[in-house]
Amino acid sequence: MSKIVSIHSFRGGTGKSNTTANLATTIASFGYRVGIIDTDIQSPGIHVLFGLDEKRVNLTLNDYLWGRCAIQDSAYDVTPTQVKNAKGSVFLIPSSIKVGEIARVLREGYNVRLLNDGFRNLIRALKLDYLFIDTHPGINEETLLSITVSNALVIILRPDRQDFQGTAVTVELARKLKVPKVLLVVNRALQSLDFASVRRQVETAYNIPVAGILPNCDEMMHLASSDLFCLRYPNHLLTQEIGKVANQLREEDRKLQEASVFSKFKWPGR
Repeated sequence: MSKIVSIHSFRGGTGKSNTTANLATTIASFGYRVGIIDTDIQSPGIHVLFGLDEKRVNLTLNDYLWGRCAIQDSAYDVTPTQVKNAKGSVFLIPSSIKVGEIARVLREGYNVRLLNDGFRNLIRALKLDYLFIDTHPGINEETLLSITVSNALVIILRPDRQDFQGTAVTVELARKLKVPKVLLVVNRALQSLDFASVRRQVETAYNIPVAGILPNCDEMMHLASSDLFCLRYPNHLLTQEIGKVANQLREEDRKLQEASVFSKFKWPGR
């Protein structure tokens, strides 16, 4: 069964798109077909992480929302070589970076309900195992829809008092919408912090598990969104923490695989 995972933050600048790209790629490296939709239409950017050349982009999410194409026509295969070798796939549906297109969104908006149909049509057309939604920061109609249709919601926050307050709003909203699985990821945590203490503080505040604490590091700064961190630095602590988040998202899949393996054995006396 396909899963829809929304990645959200209450404020901008939390590293949401970077986390989405690396998390989706990590899951794809287990052999899954993974899609990513950049619904941050007002300030798109996740395509940069995958090195998607703007000259290759003829159709975007904007074209689908304005009735110019089917949503799968705006999907681009951005599968890294390492993921291909693992039999996985990554498809990206970018939003337009053209000034005129962004201005039109700001001026006219769009029919948000089309997104719901688009999500499901995309899953069917590309036979996706996972669909990641890179949401717009804050709370708006698009955010509400994305959260409502999600099987899992990953909330990104920094160890910052403003983030703590805004995250409380998102958590309460997720509870009211009865999202099946909600995880917290603390990003850009100073390595001098006591991570165990940070985990306890955040989990106590929200009564939701912290799936990972991503350290602030020079390597990420030097990379400057020019590549996927998890592939460039496969043994780094940050990559290991992203792997922990990925494992929690695919926990049900692993249980099903284990059950399938055990079902093949014939136990004595049966």
